[in-house]
Amino acid sequence: MKFYDCATSPSPRLVRMFIAEKGLTDAIETIEINLGEQEQMGDAFRAINPFCTVPVLETDAGKRFFSSQGCWRYLEETHPEPVLLGRDADEKAAVADWVWRAEQEGFLAVGESLRNAAKRLANRALTGPHNYAQIPELAERGKLRVGHFFELLDGTLADREYLAGDAFSAADIMAFVAVEFAGWLKLTLPEDAAHAQRWFDAVKARPSAAH
Repeated sequence: MKFYDCATSPSPRLVRMFIAEKGLTDAIETIEINLGEQEQMGDAFRAINPFCTVPVLETDAGKRFFSSQGCWRYLEETHPEPVLLGRDADEKAAVADWVWRAEQEGFLAVGESLRNAAKRLANRALTGPHNYAQIPELAERGKLRVGHFFELLDGTLADREYLAGDAFSAADIMAFVAVEFAGWLKLTLPEDAAHAQRWFDAVKARPSAAH
């Protein structure tokens, strides 16, 4: 397999952590794409991914998956242990719910704020092959959404070890990367968010968090 990555980008990190949890880091070839130099917009990479984004996971048969969750699903199906997308129907649904929630209200909220404020991203308010103008009001809204996400994490984790229950899962990967991504906005978990901080420290201590 091949993994098209960018070491400084949070989106492929979602898959890097998943790969590390599966113990596949040394088994998958990594190809670095320089997003800072807009390599993803060039003809060579467009031939690999017309959506002009990373991550991309390419199978040995040449099939490519262009989203974090597409990559996750393929890796889970082909390397089922350890389980990261749920062990039974209830848990699979809970993981899916929390992956969606953490992406929408955490990860994408950070991206909304960052991409609508950073000068270097002028006319690049959304990822992908098309240019979109920044909307400054969305930058402020994104920060507000991140604060609400932190509150949601702390409340949810008051009675459970991990987001989807008692087992570490892809939901924790999504939320953890979202929290670290928020650091780009100089936003961190509130000092009184003891439950969320306990969870964050536990995830950060996992070897996969170094990837």
